[in-house]
Amino acid sequence: MVVSILKEDGYENIATAKSVKEALKVASKINPELAILDIMLPDGDGFSLMKQFKKTKDYPILFLTARGEDENKFKGFGLGADDYIVKPFLPKELTLRISAILRRSYKNENPLVKLHASEIDFDRAEVIKNGEYIGLTAKEYNLLSVLYLNAGKIVTIDALCEAVWGDNPFGYENSLMAHIRRIREKIV
Repeated sequence: MVVSILKEDGYENIATAKSVKEALKVASKINPELAILDIMLPDGDGFSLMKQFKKTKDYPILFLTARGEDENKFKGFGLGADDYIVKPFLPKELTLRISAILRRSYKNENPLVKLHASEIDFDRAEVIKNGEYIGLTAKEYNLLSVLYLNAGKIVTIDALCEAVWGDNPFGYENSLMAHIRRIREKIV
């Protein structure tokens, strides 16, 4: 289920493992940008797996588990986890938390994107135009982020709608065009 949620949100390179042994093998073959761990694994636990991951490379860790006891949360955060989600969870919450973790962990060295007539400050969600700071709405920010991350590539209307409205993006084409018009007014 998590894999399908991530794929629907645009994540492509997803590797899975069902045990500590398998996870270590997979992680040694790829260069993960984020690990989503469960505490309960058939041959160990997510805490010890996290410790082993942290020995080789320090990438973000998110616990996604049915174990919601405070002591488990404290242990996870104490070991250096970036976030902790208890099952059951909302798919959008998972994708938003992953986005936040990735933004914090892999900050752009230059958060200002210079355009012809303005600059976009993604860290502050603002457009700077003629010395004026113009705030971006959440949907405008999401649209600009998707377009910026896919610079030089074709981004379909469906992909933009899905990035902004999530699970059921159909029927938002007119709203999308209105948001794009407002973004253009802010940046041009």
